[in-house]
Amino acid sequence: MRISLPGSGPILCFGGPYSNLQATQAMRKEAERLGIPPERSICTGDVVAYCANPNETCREIRAWGCHVIKGNCEEQLAQRADDCGCGFGDGTACDLLSAKWYAFANANLSVGHRQWMADLPGHLEFEIAGRTARVIHGGVSETSKFIFASAPSSQLTAELYDADADIIIAGHCGIPFTRRVGRRVWFNSGVIGMPANDGTMEGWYGIIDIEAGGILSFSTRRLPYCAPAAQTSLLETGTADPYAETLTTGLWPSLDVLPANEREQTGEPLPETTLRLI
Repeated sequence: MRISLPGSGPILCFGGPYSNLQATQAMRKEAERLGIPPERSICTGDVVAYCANPNETCREIRAWGCHVIKGNCEEQLAQRADDCGCGFGDGTACDLLSAKWYAFANANLSVGHRQWMADLPGHLEFEIAGRTARVIHGGVSETSKFIFASAPSSQLTAELYDADADIIIAGHCGIPFTRRVGRRVWFNSGVIGMPANDGTMEGWYGIIDIEAGGILSFSTRRLPYCAPAAQTSLLETGTADPYAETLTTGLWPSLDVLPANEREQTGEPLPETTLRLI
């Protein structure tokens, strides 16, 4: 789906609200503080997942009016599928953990929010500084594809080629990163609803801006919010205790999906970064 972003100034990118109402409210307030309107704010999907407030989080996102694409959770919940569609191996820790939170979300999500999810676009395209940007969830042709910072350049090049884009804005993997691939950029702004397995409580979001001389900048930023309140809400549901612990330890309950490089970085606080494309 091709869109235009009215006005000027920075673009806010974020993923994975994950039913975390407190983080979603904090993201909306941060957008307001930065003076970024809903029309220049983009969510890369997975509005509903691990946390306690699926309907309230959907309501907050919809009231905000930002752009949203389908993640695998939207695809699955819209059709009342049996699992989250992440493709976890049968019997793995991720598979077993996801069954519990997904069942809670699937049992509680309203019909109206499911229809909203069904109507969301699978991707977005827009022009910025003479370049084409494509917003996806995981991979270009596979919504739930995990692509991390340590991915080989050949994989990112192939995805960018398939997208026919100069910039890919992605989510899904849960850990923010920015990679230059020749004259192109892969920008994963991270997620707001869970920590990035770096031993801190904050979520992550991204800012794309045009600096003097037409230089494009891609920044990853931390999102502080009241994680203990989100943890309390999740514990009260009785559905996902390991993820409730993650909200305040900043450590994932399973590392099944992580490549070796990202596993080794577990518990190491991530820096905020800025990449400039001249």
